[in-house]
Amino acid sequence: MSGHSKWASIKHKKGAADAKRGKIFTKLITEITVAARMGGGDEDGNPRLRTAAIKARAANMPKDNIERAIKKGTGDLEGVNYTELTYEAYGPGGVAILINTLTDNKNRTAADVRSILTKGGGSLGETGCVSYLFQRKGVISLDGEGISFDELFEIALDAGAEDVTNDGGFIEVITAPDDFEAVLSALQEKNYSHSMAEITMVPDATMNLDEDGTRKALRLIERLDDLDDVQSVSSNIDIPDDFDPDAE
Repeated sequence: MSGHSKWASIKHKKGAADAKRGKIFTKLITEITVAARMGGGDEDGNPRLRTAAIKARAANMPKDNIERAIKKGTGDLEGVNYTELTYEAYGPGGVAILINTLTDNKNRTAADVRSILTKGGGSLGETGCVSYLFQRKGVISLDGEGISFDELFEIALDAGAEDVTNDGGFIEVITAPDDFEAVLSALQEKNYSHSMAEITMVPDATMNLDEDGTRKALRLIERLDDLDDVQSVSSNIDIPDDFDPDAE
């Protein structure tokens, strides 16, 4: 899981800047709206909405923003209709990339994704070409500083986690989607603060590239992730422990 863990760490550091917060909120609001439209506005009866709201609260989104997004989804407020699309692609060195989108304009999104892939040394693939390399999992990421790994490991596994890893001081808890909330709640009850908590696609195995290839692939992934219509990007790239994403 090291590639996923380190990319989560890099995303968290980049997303912490105030300049990124508006973009993060926009994506979360879209996800909440779609979840409410598909399954109703009751978090208790709508797991997808509940997960989206958890992510929004973790990002310090104001309660009013969350409630408005839910009302847009249920039709109590006027909103936009979104379509959910997943693109499968290859990046530099042949790394697998899954791009999950929510869009109100499929042509625009397809053109934007294709343009960034082409400029970044990647290419779109056919449906099914890389999705088989991933599984849907709950992922909870924490900064390991000041944390007793053994204690957290025991709490997470008792709550239903499948795996807990400590990779360079960055802890990642993996769960089945159905156990995600129980594990997250158990950690929160013990005052463990997470940097990221989401249900996403996690690779079964990772792929190694040289430093230049790793840098190119991560640059491509970041540009895809920055697109307004893109909700998440998953890849099977492995990121070495000593890799510095800010170095030239």
